[in-house]
Amino acid sequence: MTAHPAARTLAFSGGSLRFAPDRVAEPGPELFDPANPALAAQPVSVGGRQAAWYVSGPGLGAAVLRHYRRGGLIARISLDRYLWTGAARTRSFAEFDILDFLYGKGLPVPRPLAAAYWRCGLRYRAAIVTELIPEARTLAGSLDDCRPEAIAGAIHAMHEAGVWHADLNAFNILIDAAGKTWLIDFDRGRRCVVDAARRQTNLLRLRRSLVKVAGSAGEQCWEAINRAYAELP
Repeated sequence: MTAHPAARTLAFSGGSLRFAPDRVAEPGPELFDPANPALAAQPVSVGGRQAAWYVSGPGLGAAVLRHYRRGGLIARISLDRYLWTGAARTRSFAEFDILDFLYGKGLPVPRPLAAAYWRCGLRYRAAIVTELIPEARTLAGSLDDCRPEAIAGAIHAMHEAGVWHADLNAFNILIDAAGKTWLIDFDRGRRCVVDAARRQTNLLRLRRSLVKVAGSAGEQCWEAINRAYAELP
């Protein structure tokens, strides 16, 4: 277990934010503005739909800021607006809460530092700040360092904790300089009973991603991960 103070929630004009009080000394909407010079924001070059930045600041440390963006055809209609169904169900608060839950259990996920939403009538937009995993590469970019037991162990621990990942792909698994596996991007993830069917869905999504990225090498990596997963109690 990872001891940390409970998250706090603070309303501001037009929205609300949730934050880690021991890491965010001055919570406010400016934490989510990449134009804020105090954040020294630098765009993330891989993934993020051109809406993610490396940021830093006093107390915050090295972190990643991500604005929620839609993908696919629906993005042509609404790039960053989502239907309002309550604060707890906003993409940002929901992801913050899942990460906070997993981090508290000591699982290999980045700690959530702050999340916010801005309500616009029946719609809202959102953003989240999470701790940066230093010197980490995506599994997609480091197949030569594929460690199936470590990857399978991280996925299995997530499932055993009762969390289902909505987009478990080769870019949402990171390997740091010490070889440790991390799971990121829990947008649309769910806390639920992760039965055999849900586990298989996650693993097959990872297979499709690895094959798309690396063909036969990706298939071999996935087969090793799948075998290692199946051997876990």
